Amino acid sequence: MQVAILGCGYVGLELGRQLVARGHEPIGVRRSAEGIERVETAGFEGVRADVTDPEALAAVPDVDAVVFAASSGGRGAEAAREVYVEGLRTAIEAFGEREDAPDRLVYTSSTGVHGDHDGDWVDEETALEPATAKTEVLAEAERIALELPPEFGFDGTVARYAGLYGPDRYRLERYLEGPVTEGYLNMVHRDDAAGAVRYLLTEDLARGEVVQVVDDEPASKWAFADWLAEECGVDRPSKRTKAERLEDADLSEAGRRRILTSKRCSNGKLRDLGYEFAYPTFREGYRDAIERYRGGE
Repeated sequence: MQVAILGCGYVGLELGRQLVARGHEPIGVRRSAEGIERVETAGFEGVRADVTDPEALAAVPDVDAVVFAASSGGRGAEAAREVYVEGLRTAIEAFGEREDAPDRLVYTSSTGVHGDHDGDWVDEETALEPATAKTEVLAEAERIALELPPEFGFDGTVARYAGLYGPDRYRLERYLEGPVTEGYLNMVHRDDAAGAVRYLLTEDLARGEVVQVVDDEPASKWAFADWLAEECGVDRPSKRTKAERLEDADLSEAGRRRILTSKRCSNGKLRDLGYEFAYPTFREGYRDAIERYRGGE
């Protein structure tokens, strides 16, 4: 299988490595020369192109599948719209209009589209309630990913990611030093974020569907921080309630909305499809980071 990974960054590079290890042919698409160097260092082909530019995308060879994993770089709603809506639409049209169009698309979204559910469980059937302009863009992109590919004769899938962590993104200090505000963490290790998409592609699953990619155990932030502290051999961090955090004068409106947003994301569908997690919970996923911390690295 030949797979074009558009926006081949943190998860995309790992996806490419996993596909290569199983005999497939990924092509990592990045905008910069530095990005292409990272793709090639990871062991597979890189093509320099901007996902928002159909002429640039012409440099990408015909493929069996397209994974849209581009990022807006943490910028605001307008930048998100340019990448996730306009870029996604451009990519679908650019590949779909080819004589040898792909067989399917996987778009990587975010569980942020759910908004606030007061700590209740959410799954793929839960109605979306995006709470910010940016997550409204992500919800719109999900609709495009499912509705537009069939117009060109192929299928779309949405892989909806929880909070990513893993190498270079463990952020131990944030939870060890505190203060830690109450709430839930919905997480997935980078290797499973990539592994789930690889699994859906290679097993030919979830065409035309949404699949939440999140580990087995949404974690209380307070309990998670205490567990980390115990495992790292340091004092438990200080805690604060949501009400206490909301009293901070320096809290941005976006920060306020994040604090007020609470949910627990289910991975029941992904489990039912047969995916086996490399890191089922944070306990397995943070083991390497803890050992490095205790070793003074």
